[in-house]
Amino acid sequence: MTLDYRRATLADASAMAELLNRIIAAGGTTAHQSRFDAERMHSHYIAPPLAISCFVALLDGRIIGFQALERADPDWRGEGKLPDDWAVIATFVDVGHRGLGIGRRLFALTLAAARGATVVAIDATIRADNGSGLGYYSKMGFADHAVIKDVPLRDGTKIDRIQKVFWL
Repeated sequence: MTLDYRRATLADASAMAELLNRIIAAGGTTAHQSRFDAERMHSHYIAPPLAISCFVALLDGRIIGFQALERADPDWRGEGKLPDDWAVIATFVDVGHRGLGIGRRLFALTLAAARGATVVAIDATIRADNGSGLGYYSKMGFADHAVIKDVPLRDGTKIDRIQKVFWL
């Protein structure tokens, strides 16, 4: 069993989409509610306009996790607007591979990229019902900084979003 980590490429988009689609289908641990294809994965996580980094974790050559970081959107008009010198993080690890330190290693790579991009803080916005996500970011050193109340899911259920911050 060999674990490797590297920057994501366009060639990874399909495998990353499949991983995220499994997480979406399982429910409860991501704000995403609609499936990803390779094109959406590439434009949303691998190479969005404000991208800083996107790293993948591979087990014997198969993608089992990824973490993306991008600058906060200066044009964001919704709740949860962040300062322009902040970044936004997203982390996904395949269900059967959680708790193995994959997220910790991905965060070490992402943190180095964030420091190189001269952002002052990283935001993680997590569904309030995502206990594993909230726990992960707390273990990485993130602290609560805001709550976005009653964000509706597709079925109308309202779930708060917890915003956590990591100061660089």
